[in-house]
Amino acid sequence: MVVNMKLVTTYIYLLTYILLSSGVILYNKWVLSAKYFNFPYPITLTMIHMGFSSMVAFLLIRAFKLVPPARMTLNIYVTGVIPISAFFASSLWFGNTAYLYISVAFIQMLKALMPVATFIVAVIFGADKLRVDVLLIMILISVGVVVASYGEIEFNVIGTMCQLTGILCEALKLVLTQVLLQKRGLTLNPITSLYYIAPCSFLFLLPPWLLLEKPTLEVSQIQMNLMTFFSNAFCALALNIVMFLVIGRSGAVTFRVAGVLKDWILITLSMVIFPDYFLTKLNVIGYAIALCGVVMYQVIKARDSSQHIIETIEKGNKGIEAGLAADSKI
Repeated sequence: MVVNMKLVTTYIYLLTYILLSSGVILYNKWVLSAKYFNFPYPITLTMIHMGFSSMVAFLLIRAFKLVPPARMTLNIYVTGVIPISAFFASSLWFGNTAYLYISVAFIQMLKALMPVATFIVAVIFGADKLRVDVLLIMILISVGVVVASYGEIEFNVIGTMCQLTGILCEALKLVLTQVLLQKRGLTLNPITSLYYIAPCSFLFLLPPWLLLEKPTLEVSQIQMNLMTFFSNAFCALALNIVMFLVIGRSGAVTFRVAGVLKDWILITLSMVIFPDYFLTKLNVIGYAIALCGVVMYQVIKARDSSQHIIETIEKGNKGIEAGLAADSKI
């Protein structure tokens, strides 16, 4: 009975993640789209998210003391948190900007390149090794995305470049988090991550906001729609927390599989909510090829992780046996 309740709880988390993730993406598209809410200010929207997340994290950690702060030093903050915050802010900025030019469905297709970007960046930074089997899978994913892009009716160069730049920045953020923080023994939960990273990301977004959006943005545009921006930022914050809970409950592989399911659901919902867009055969074929590559990549990563755990256990057992042998000689 206990096992069943754990499974039910896990499925509830997964369903909540799928709904929240899809909802936040569609909500952002609706807010930024000129045909609907008509708020074409992606940097402003991202700054609202960062400001709201910073405030909530501060209250939970410092005011109410519900979440303990991490053991942060000035050196780790300067060499780790600041560069990670810069790429985090950039990934959100360019990702939200893409909504102004291309459809939600096509954005999800381009996001299939995320493993490719992460693998390349990880190899460059020495966090992963260049392997033939993984490289072939990366080529398969890339071919699938190229086919899907070729079949895209509303292809837009600016929107595509913004999304690809956002993917690259997200890959850099992920790899740098592993290289600069996790290898130093610093693990951040969703609240502590936002506490340290969100304010810094807000400051990184300030210069481009002052240059690109402030001259044409009226404060009344935000004040008149305060509840819309509040609910949008709250959904984004809830998504970050649920993602952490899902990974902790189900593991990274299950989380990725749920992400694939979420992508198909999101593509379908986007065509219902934004009926001016429809898929072509090349879109479907290309995206299916890319997703096959993504699933194969996750299988390899899961296999490598299991092998690493087995090797670690075997080394531990050998150490214990060597210790017992030494004791027996004494």
